[in-house]
Amino acid sequence: MKRSIFLFILFLTTVLIPAPRTAASAADDGTYAVATGEVWFYAAADEEEKLFLLPETYYVRVLDAGGTFCTVEYLTDDAPYRKLLGYCRTDALTFVDFVPARPYLRKQITVTYTLPDSGSLGSDEFTKFERTFVYYGDRYDGGQLYLYVLSGETGDPSAEGAPANAVQIVVIVLACVAAVAVAVILLRGKKPPREQQEF
Repeated sequence: MKRSIFLFILFLTTVLIPAPRTAASAADDGTYAVATGEVWFYAAADEEEKLFLLPETYYVRVLDAGGTFCTVEYLTDDAPYRKLLGYCRTDALTFVDFVPARPYLRKQITVTYTLPDSGSLGSDEFTKFERTFVYYGDRYDGGQLYLYVLSGETGDPSAEGAPANAVQIVVIVLACVAAVAVAVILLRGKKPPREQQEF
């Protein structure tokens, strides 16, 4: 409970402290806009393509400020972070005439799953799984909160690796069958020798 309260307070201070402002430099040209209030990041210039809410008081770099939607980028390509190209509604952004010193929220979230009632399985190495994600923003869908995160290093939140081909699948199935056969042989144990019957 104390840990949850601490994490909540840490989250609030991270989100509520505005990013410091600096004068524009020649190396960082471009226009920036700050997210004040509810600003959605979209996958396409369409209201139905909402991805996540931008963290309040942080910025997007505006690449094209035309029409109802602006083409923007959020974050930069430096590991483990990946730049996202997308869109924001022009009327939802507040444009600024300076380049912010810390325009993007750089936050990682670690999720830990521990097997319940693991009993005699051994150390945390076998009963605990941790994975770290790059956090982009929140998304509310049907009253439920979801976190929009980057999973893996591919830059595609849905990509977990290349699909297995037929040979890989056959090898995996054969390995599983062999493992089951070995387990059956080992667990069956030795049978006692048969007694010879006399007639």
